[in-house]
Amino acid sequence: MLTDAQCKGAKGGAKPYKLTDSRGLYLHVSPTGHRSWRHKYRYGGKEKLRTLGSYPDVGLREARELRDEDKRLLRGGKDPIVEAKRASLAGRLAAAHTFEVIAREWFSKQELRWKPVHAKDVIVSLERDVFEDIGSLPITAIDATHVLATLQKVEDRGAIETAHRLRQRISAIYAYAIANGHATSDPAASLVKVLKAKPSKRRWPAVITIKEAQDVLSLTDTAEASPVVKLAARFLALTAQRPGMIRWLEWEDIREFNPEAGGCDTEAIWIAPAVKMKQELEQREDESFNHPVPLGLAASDVLREAWKFSAGSNYVFPGAHSIHKPMSENALSYLLLREGLRKRHVPHGWRSTFSTIMNEWIVEHGGPRDPLIIDLMLAHTPTGLSGSELRYMRASFIDRRRKLAAIWADILLSDALAVGQIGEGRRRRKA
Repeated sequence: MLTDAQCKGAKGGAKPYKLTDSRGLYLHVSPTGHRSWRHKYRYGGKEKLRTLGSYPDVGLREARELRDEDKRLLRGGKDPIVEAKRASLAGRLAAAHTFEVIAREWFSKQELRWKPVHAKDVIVSLERDVFEDIGSLPITAIDATHVLATLQKVEDRGAIETAHRLRQRISAIYAYAIANGHATSDPAASLVKVLKAKPSKRRWPAVITIKEAQDVLSLTDTAEASPVVKLAARFLALTAQRPGMIRWLEWEDIREFNPEAGGCDTEAIWIAPAVKMKQELEQREDESFNHPVPLGLAASDVLREAWKFSAGSNYVFPGAHSIHKPMSENALSYLLLREGLRKRHVPHGWRSTFSTIMNEWIVEHGGPRDPLIIDLMLAHTPTGLSGSELRYMRASFIDRRRKLAAIWADILLSDALAVGQIGEGRRRRKA
């Protein structure tokens, strides 16, 4: 058997030679003096030779350990050369399959299922909070401690809910990686209860009495603000739809309505395209899931007034700086904030206001309880309805929904300004 001294003292000669150790291991010495470990063995009835590394990078003890590992593979019926190539390939693949590479691949498969705003939120959150820490690591090299450290940075800035959403997204990426053979386990799965508890979910602030609702509308009607924003605020209150739908509302979505007529649009209806709705991908691509919103005379009057300010825009409520864009995403929120309604009422709160007041009003006036109809008016999906039932329900009860919308308008506008006065009122002064 060889000694370290013999290995160190081996010099190049006229011809290559070898210094034998044991069990097929020897040190090959070239004429230039380069020394390398080689292991000779038999596999499948044939003699084979595997190079284990150069000396002194691989010392005598390590060379023997590598030889012994080869012997273990042979006992298991495996060829050490083939296994070494397999391990090398796996290493190269792991280096190529970094977390960021797989995450972007996953995102490209998913983004078409999401609304653009959600897709943007997903990729921006990964780029901002995840890729910097673990993006360049092979996806198989990441463990729970890596993921936890990444998420704790997000927690430390107070973004607890964001940390939980990121954990879910990382888990989804690993589910994709596992399904495609790039990983075998999900290191984020075990962190569900390790992260800080999410704060209790708060409801959208909303007024819930008729007097409060009328007061809020009076504040927004008379605010120092753009007539377009104030008209959008009234239209939002009358229809109780999602603020984003109001913002993106286009004239082509309004049917049976003539903006230049004299206020007799008794059949006016807003057909909110499914593609703009908060629905599953399959429903957003199906026009039968369009959401019809019957418009009473009060809502039609708002549209007629808004027409005067739209200046040929496709949008009913265009932006302040360009008619080719909708009004600012935060315009309605800022309007309510400036009127002192912080934590009392937000744009989305009109949906709760409408639902609460109308359900109570119907009961108090002896009418049939209509929670299902009110849910449909709000574009909610009642529990237990199938897709076909939902399509039928949304297209049905239009007359009943129009009557409820008219009752709501009468309640809300009993002491309100005439719609024409909103545009004539004070405008917010520019700083």
